[in-house]
Parts: sequence; structure tokens; C-alpha cells
Amino acid sequence: MGMADRRIEGTQHYWEDLEVGDVLVGPGITVTEAHLVSWAGLTGDIVQFHVDAEYAAATPFGQRVAHGPLTLAFGLGLMTHTGYLGNVVAWLGLDEVRALKPVFIGDTVHPEARMLEARPTKDDGRGIWRMAYAMRNQAGETVMSFVSSFMVARR
Repeated sequence: MGMADRRIEGTQHYWEDLEVGDVLVGPGITVTEAHLVSWAGLTGDIVQFHVDAEYAAATPFGQRVAHGPLTLAFGLGLMTHTGYLGNVVAWLGLDEVRALKPVFIGDTVHPEARMLEARPTKDDGRGIWRMAYAMRNQAGETVMSFVSSFMVARR
């Protein structure tokens, strides 16, 4: 493969369909108050910084900030819309999670994932993908980064 990375969007695929350097681009979502309140209720993370507009107005950010794990969950979830994760056999975990910039109500975020490693396993029917995610806001700024690994079905 040449020096330029391939940017991939598509439907249902298998381990063989991605190469190191490929970049998957997921769709965006605009963060709403309902997302913050729902996430707080689901997780029990009912911290004023996220759910109390008056309290948050007095913080350095001046407004409510989305939960970091919510932004991470959006990244993993939105990436499934590319079709490339439809044959995941197992999610293997996360590494190097970094919250780099705040995400506010009204921001639109989307995931981009660069393939770092694509290796076969001892089982001929499976392979491993290791991907570096960047969650980007509407200005193209990276608001969160993490590495996620998946076991994926092979053809």
C-alpha cells in the first residue's frame, strides 16, 4: 500500500477487508441534554457538572459537559454503522483512553478509527483488529482518543 491511508466506508465486512493504515469514518451525533440526563440515570453518574445547568455555569467551562464515558460509548456505537464491526466475535477491550477536550450539549461528534494492527489468530476463522479511535467534534478537533481491540470473523 502507498503512503496515503485509505479512508473506508461500507457495509458488512470481514477481517480480511481492512489493512493497517485504513481509516473507518463513522457518522455523527449531536449531543443533547437528553443524552446527558439518560446517561446519568443509566450509570448512576449524577454529578452536578453534567446535569445541573446552574452549577455548571459557575465552572471554568461555563456549561454542562458530557460524561467522558458517554463520548467513548458514542465512538464505539457509531462505528457499528459502518458495517465493519458486524462480524465482531468479541470485544477485547480498551487502552490509552484520553479525554482531550470537553464535549458540550449541541456539539456534534463522530468517530474515526485508524487500523493499527490486523493479525490472524491460531483459529483460522478469526483475526484481531487493533484500532486507534479519534472522536472528533464539528470543528474537526479530537475530543477523545482511545485504542480498542476486537476479535473478528474471517471468511
